[in-house]
Amino acid sequence: MAAAATSCRSPLAWLFALAAALFFASWYLLLDSAAGPAAAARAYHGLGLGSGGGGRLPAGHGTKCDPARALLRVFMYDMPPEFHFGLLDWKPPGFGGGVWPDVRHAAGVPEYPGGLNLQHSIEYWLTLDLLASEQGAPTPCAAVRVPRAADADVLLVPFFASLSFNRHSRVVPPARGSEDRALQRRLLEYLASRPEWRRAGGRDHVVLAHHPNGMLDARYRLWPCVFVLCDFGRYPPSVANLDKDVIAPYRHVVANFANDTAGYGDRPTLLYFQGAIYRKDGGSIRQELYYLLKDEKDVHFSFGSVAGNGIEQATQGMRASKFCLNIAGDTPSSNRLFDSIVSHCVPVIISDEIELPFEDILDYSKFSVIVRGADAVKKGFLMNLIRGISREEWTLMWNRLKEVEKHFEYQYPSQPDDAVQMIWKTIARKVPSIRLKINRLRRFSRFETNKTDESSPHSSSWLQNQAS
Repeated sequence: MAAAATSCRSPLAWLFALAAALFFASWYLLLDSAAGPAAAARAYHGLGLGSGGGGRLPAGHGTKCDPARALLRVFMYDMPPEFHFGLLDWKPPGFGGGVWPDVRHAAGVPEYPGGLNLQHSIEYWLTLDLLASEQGAPTPCAAVRVPRAADADVLLVPFFASLSFNRHSRVVPPARGSEDRALQRRLLEYLASRPEWRRAGGRDHVVLAHHPNGMLDARYRLWPCVFVLCDFGRYPPSVANLDKDVIAPYRHVVANFANDTAGYGDRPTLLYFQGAIYRKDGGSIRQELYYLLKDEKDVHFSFGSVAGNGIEQATQGMRASKFCLNIAGDTPSSNRLFDSIVSHCVPVIISDEIELPFEDILDYSKFSVIVRGADAVKKGFLMNLIRGISREEWTLMWNRLKEVEKHFEYQYPSQPDDAVQMIWKTIARKVPSIRLKINRLRRFSRFETNKTDESSPHSSSWLQNQAS
């Protein structure tokens, strides 16, 4: 009887075990599929792709973003690769292949050069994020690529202007810089032929020109567009201004200070600066400050560059300092500010013409000290100000730095509220103003003299005249 009972229970036990295994397997798959691209992005975070090299995005597929739920709908021109990923020596796969890389797979994401090239690489990160929204790679879906310009809030011009300048203008012989100028001219010709441009004269177009010298020739012809820039230092107000344009952070060069416990007492240097001291244009204040501060106790103020182990020295110096000087140089801004932020070294900003990224959202006074240039060069003023900040006040700013640093992080896949997503949100806040300008432009469109013939790609336009 016992043997018979055992033989009866055995199949039942196996059946129960199999049912349980199938139940848990199905539950796991349900959770995995419900997680979607955001969860996948979190799983991929920290793999190194955002550092310009090293780690790679794992192969995988997500769900395409829904334009109806997106904060910003973006039409992106299918421009030839010579304007974007072709500058990274990427070539479409196979004869007559597509314009864009397949960013759902690790092998499909083109590498971006490291070093100082990275500080002006925003065109790369924003374009990757738009491709991810369309292809189903992980992204928070704040901005979504749409196939029709009529359905878009803004139209993106995917020209890697900073990379074009870096590749063609800093080489020997210098005449190769004409390649950058030629590419800008072809860009103007391309846009002039497009009905999307003529529809509103480019006022709803977004141009990424983060390097101060990027788009140097074309910028004066693209003035109606929304520029995404690092600052306005080399732009006249008639071409770029805070009313219509967006200030984006540099990508920091030093590494993030992960698990930072180096509080006030663990940072022996009071004030730190290492960089070029003698600058042209608005950077003369660096020389004045150098002579004022070079002999001050607990102050490190010396010449430095990225050559050799310069980045490593800057990393160690900032992490060992309570305050880090960010002084105007050839332009009002530099990546030093964002190196300070991710090093949790409280920035001391001395640059009267600087515009700060996301300042309509972020209160920089909560995590930095901003000083007028005229005050900073008064003998004793700056040191008295810095030494007057208590340990408790500094600790509050230090903690705030650790909270806000995510907003200045460029990475792929993008993460919620990182630099890529913050830029999209800033552009989205410009959309009502863009629509107002376009609607005002169309007030008298019913009159024949104000109509533009969009049926002919060869029709005359203001941009065509400027490009010729």
